[in-house]
Amino acid sequence: MRTGPRQNKGMRTRLGCLSHKSDSCSDFTAILPDKPNRALKRLSTEEATRWADSFDVLLSHKYGVAAFRAFLKTEFSEENLEFWLACEEFKKTRSTAKLVSKAHRIFEEFVDVQAPREVNIDFQTREATRKNMQEPSLTCFDQAQGKVHSLMEKDSYPRFLRSKMYLDLLSQSQRRLS
Repeated sequence: MRTGPRQNKGMRTRLGCLSHKSDSCSDFTAILPDKPNRALKRLSTEEATRWADSFDVLLSHKYGVAAFRAFLKTEFSEENLEFWLACEEFKKTRSTAKLVSKAHRIFEEFVDVQAPREVNIDFQTREATRKNMQEPSLTCFDQAQGKVHSLMEKDSYPRFLRSKMYLDLLSQSQRRLS
C-alpha cells in the first residue's frame, strides 16, 4: 500500500466526507457555484427536472454539474467527473506547447496507474491513452473520456436521480414557487 503526503491528504479528504452521505444531504448551498442563495433562487424546477432527461443535459447545466459533483463526492468517485471536465477543457486548448503539458498533467493525475485521482478504465483503454501521450493531440483522451462518460451515465447518474440529494433539490425548487 502506498503512503505519502498525497495519499494521506486524499485519505483525509475521503474520511472528512463520511459525514456528508448522499442520502442525508439537504443543504445545497455548499454545492452551487457563485453566490449560493442567488444560485438556488435562479435554479428553476424546470431546469432541475430536465437533468433527468439525459446525462448530457445534466452535464450541460452548471448547477447540474455542481449537484452531480457533490453527489459523486459522497460516493468517493468525483474523479470521474473531474477527469471528464478536464478533458472538455483540454479540447479547447489552442497552443501546441500548452497542449503537451496539459495532456501530461491530465494523464498523470487521472489515467496513469496509481494516479492520485485514478479513473476506472480498462487496461486496453489505459494503454491506448498512454500510447497517445507520445504525440498528444486534442483527441488523445477521447477513448478514455468516452469510457468514463459511459460509466457515469450507466452507474452514478441513475443513482443520482434516485438520491435524496436530487429529490430534495427538486422539492426545494418547487417550494419556492408556491
